[in-house]
This record gives sequence, C-alpha cells and structure tokens, in this order.
Amino acid sequence: MKDLTGKIILMIIAKNKFRDEEYLEPRKALEDAGAVITVASSSLNMSEGMLGLKVKPDVLIGNVKEEDFDGIVFVGGGGAKEYFDSPVAHALAKAFFEHGKLTSAICIAPATLANAGVLKGKKATAFPSSVAILKSQGAVVTSKPVVVDGTVVTATGPEAAKQFGQELIRVLGGK
Repeated sequence: MKDLTGKIILMIIAKNKFRDEEYLEPRKALEDAGAVITVASSSLNMSEGMLGLKVKPDVLIGNVKEEDFDGIVFVGGGGAKEYFDSPVAHALAKAFFEHGKLTSAICIAPATLANAGVLKGKKATAFPSSVAILKSQGAVVTSKPVVVDGTVVTATGPEAAKQFGQELIRVLGGK
C-alpha cells in the first residue's frame, strides 16, 4: 500500500443527509494509508448521514484554504445537492483542479465538480440522477463505478465507495 503520511485531505460533507458509506469507506482507506482527514461542511453543527452516522465537521467550507490540503473529496448523498450551485464549493473544486491536486466526488457530488467546470472534456461517472448535469457541462460520462482521469476521480455511489477510496490512494501516491 502507498504511504500517504504527511498528506492532508479535505472531505466535504452536506450539513445533513450525506451518504454514510461514501464518507466512511474513503476516510478509512485514506487514514489507513497514513493521510490526515479534515472534514468541512456548510455548518459546524453535528451532521447526520442518511443512515444515521453523526459527524462533527472540523471547519466551515467557507474558511477552507486550498493550499492547506493535498486533495479534496466531495461526499455524496441526498444532501450533497447543497453544493451543486455553491460558488464556495466551485471555487474550491477549481483551485484543487488547477493546482494539479486530487479533485474527487462520489454519487451525486460529481455534479458539483461539473458545475464548477472541472469535468469539461474529462471522463467521469456519477449516480444516475446526476449524469445529465455532467453531460450538460461537457463531461465524457462512462458507466464504470469509478473513473480516474488525471487527478480527477469520480464514482457512482455507495457500492463503489471502497474502490473509490483505493483509487484516491493511488492518485495521491502517484505523485
């Protein structure tokens, strides 16, 4: 396994209704590889996942500085829609992407990357309900569960969460 000691990864969750597995699986994989995780959200109140997991965010998304992190992971789940049109989320996604850092999203969250302009011309995947958004923003959509295109990693949903985590490690360790 690649050693990610010293890498700091930002995970963005919805203030409510993030998808538990899409948070837990990648987080566990990244931490097991040595990375440190910081969780950001639009609220510092306890966030609740769709299956009941409770997570206390470390920082407000609006207070995040891209230069403090090695990669970003937008976690899916129904609540992730709150970032689809968020100028703050878009600015973060663009900054990570433009600086050649890991820029990733799972489930419906790739729509945030698409709306930020990050997926234009990139191979990507998403939960079926978000595919139209990806296509409308110029992504080359595939039906694979996890897609890696350069430093951009996207995945379809909870069933792909474990593989998503492994690809995040591979991309982060490939530098």
